[in-house]
Amino acid sequence: MLPIIFLGPSLGMQKAREIFPLADYRPPAKKGDFLKIADEQNDAFVGFIDGVFLQDYPPTPIEVHSLLKKNNVTVAGAASLGALRAVELEKFGMIGIGRIFQLYKSGKLESDDEVAVTFSDHDYKLQSEALIDIRYTLYWAVKDSIIRRDTKDVLVKTAKRIYFPSRNYDEIIERARNDGIEKSELERFKEYVTTNRRSLKEEDSIKLIQFVKERYLESLKR
Repeated sequence: MLPIIFLGPSLGMQKAREIFPLADYRPPAKKGDFLKIADEQNDAFVGFIDGVFLQDYPPTPIEVHSLLKKNNVTVAGAASLGALRAVELEKFGMIGIGRIFQLYKSGKLESDDEVAVTFSDHDYKLQSEALIDIRYTLYWAVKDSIIRRDTKDVLVKTAKRIYFPSRNYDEIIERARNDGIEKSELERFKEYVTTNRRSLKEEDSIKLIQFVKERYLESLKR
């Protein structure tokens, strides 16, 4: 059986297939998807990146655990809802991949809101920005001397106050104009984001796909 990878807005499908074309890529996981795999397959390798937040009910920890209990099953999670479930279920054998998983595991991140986004149903194009990716882009904007560190702190606080379906850079910048940040600094950052937007979710998704690819190719040699 080909490895199954639940993928949506965290990484473009074209990039994913360039890394590992053999995987069975499926839409963001929803309630029932893991139970279906557990019922239909005796062995499986599942990579869990994206799941639904608003569009439907997401897979619960109990549901993912029901798959982990089966023999010859490997489940790895990263980047988004997959990272959250990996933290919850690591003690039951789920494998966590990437920086976001580590941040949740260490307690530096706690809220699901950090990775929550909205996206279109047909092509999974982002309609909002994940707070963790906003933090990551702001971190690099400071390193690249686009904004000051205290400006980054204000912009993070501004982003956190925005409900996640409405969280985007234009909205953050507009609201920050009332928080005492210099107009020229905001304009520099606005221009910077157009070509330098960073995504930790994308980077972690790539790590998971590479991990699944390596494990799968190793299994073919046995």
